[in-house]
Amino acid sequence: MRGFYSHAGRPSIDPELMIRMLVAGYVMGLRSARWLPQEVHLNLACRWFCRLGLEDKVPDPSSFSKLRHGKFRDSDIFRVVFERVVAQCIAHGLVGGHGFAVDASLICADLQKRSSSRQRDWDASAIDPAEAPWAVREKLDTLDEEAFGAATPVRPKFTAHADAASQWRAARKGPAFFAYPDNYLIDTDHGIIMDVEATLSVRQAEVGSTLAMLDRTADRFGIGPDWLVADTAYGSKEGLAEIVLKRQILPFIPVIDKGERTDGTLSRSDFTWDEENDRYICPNGKELRHTRRNYSDPERFSTEVKARRYRAAKADCQACPLKTQCCPNSETRSLQRGKYEIVRDFARTCTASAFNETAPRRREKVEMLFAHPETSPGSRPLAIEGAIGREGRVHTRRDRPKPPEIGQARPP
Repeated sequence: MRGFYSHAGRPSIDPELMIRMLVAGYVMGLRSARWLPQEVHLNLACRWFCRLGLEDKVPDPSSFSKLRHGKFRDSDIFRVVFERVVAQCIAHGLVGGHGFAVDASLICADLQKRSSSRQRDWDASAIDPAEAPWAVREKLDTLDEEAFGAATPVRPKFTAHADAASQWRAARKGPAFFAYPDNYLIDTDHGIIMDVEATLSVRQAEVGSTLAMLDRTADRFGIGPDWLVADTAYGSKEGLAEIVLKRQILPFIPVIDKGERTDGTLSRSDFTWDEENDRYICPNGKELRHTRRNYSDPERFSTEVKARRYRAAKADCQACPLKTQCCPNSETRSLQRGKYEIVRDFARTCTASAFNETAPRRREKVEMLFAHPETSPGSRPLAIEGAIGREGRVHTRRDRPKPPEIGQARPP
């Protein structure tokens, strides 16, 4: 490879050596670019792992900064190394491929509030990308990405100068700080990380990253899980529809349900859904329908899947002994049934099954994998790979057998 390098200047550094040094630094918890070369220089085990002799020179710390903001940032080398390790785990039988778990954790960025700008001082349209520093250019490049700027219309309260893609967050019952959510997709058999994604700390971005990681894992390794376990943050109707209907995965995910009432009146869960007759049954045995017209032409009856409102008959509600507990401030009781309510009911069926007692225990393996980044607040691997160092999303998937019909969940 001598012909690819210049004969002038400092001798070139083997990229494999830099990758091995970064891996050694991560394993040993060395976050400083100056501390890492010193440790490799003195530690014989690190020299052996990096394939350096006793007389070989260790790269200068400035080389890491150049590569991190240059070749490493513009390439997918970290993704390639990561996927080769996952492929080795699959080859040795460490990945079952039947059940996956997903979760996210906030990783504190090494930034200060005083080195940021308020929302009113940040106008992306007035910035010239050619004259902006790399951190601002990275922020401009991510404004339309689903994992970052396009995930939510809400603008950040503060924007960091050194890492504009990070987000100002108030979490962990303490003061606000700049952070990235680190999203992990793991196989629950041995806790092998199948994919990782950095996003904004908003629910829409985290759910979108889950779908992207599932698609990427299916495309790269040909593995698609039979079931997925996650916490309530992933239980939105849009996310469940993508997981169940498009990816044919059983969701052991608690549903985000805002239909429960706190004023002592009857909630939606007190009503029984009758799928066969397309109606709700109230606790008093009366029915709630979205239409009471009988068409002579059956084709005029709409079967389109959409949001519908189901209402009880006025005569039934006025004579009902439970009216004061059901609808004290209205003449009739009505319920809104969303477009994907059938998917939400299917998710409730999965979480009510006997296997749901086992699924949360398997999801706890994700929390153990977050131990290192959560105990290393100065670590910034996400800021290095952050917004620019990620690969594009893969939208294709392989064909998989269809699960049972919705409402007939089989035990995984």
